[in-house]
Amino acid sequence: MREVALFSNLNEEDFALIHAPIDDMAYRAHQVLFNEGDAAGGIFTLRSGMLKLSRITGDGRRRILRLLRPGDVVGLEALATGRYDSEAAALTDVTLCRIPTEVVHKLNLNSPRMHAGLLEKWQKALREADDWLASINFGTAQQRVCQFILKMRHTTDPAFVTLFSREDMGAMMDLKQETVSREISALVKAGALQPVDKLGRLYRITDESLLHPGSNL
Repeated sequence: MREVALFSNLNEEDFALIHAPIDDMAYRAHQVLFNEGDAAGGIFTLRSGMLKLSRITGDGRRRILRLLRPGDVVGLEALATGRYDSEAAALTDVTLCRIPTEVVHKLNLNSPRMHAGLLEKWQKALREADDWLASINFGTAQQRVCQFILKMRHTTDPAFVTLFSREDMGAMMDLKQETVSREISALVKAGALQPVDKLGRLYRITDESLLHPGSNL
């Protein structure tokens, strides 16, 4: 549990309050952790891989709200409402810790360190959701795709970027699948990206300047 970011500041007295199991879980790519509106029995911390959070809009379309990376907490809203307000699905193979909501509520009431950590995580989630919306949902199709690529760079090696199915990317940026494919092909042709695999998932960024506003492709 000490490896889980949410619990990193807790001490022995805090851990003594925990009397319910913390489950290690694994999901394969495309598996759903929970659906929008499901009753919530726990929150999750993402240890490896990536997840997507999505909702169905009023016109029946599925919109991807944001992506989650290792260290992020999934389902925080369940602590306030008792239900998940979006669908969480694995974009890649993932491993998670599932923490029962009663454990978090008990720690939150009895540990100021846990309370502070929850507030910090909640604020971070809201800030990232706002940043995500602002950066990849406005501007031209080219600008949206470029911003998305910059956000998806590997933290260990920013010269590489992992993308997903064009359908998923379109749902994230409110673009048609064909538009996303066309813009990525244009970036490859312009020399901004170089494909690394045959699936069109892994790319090397060969000219980052072409991905920033004001570049002339």
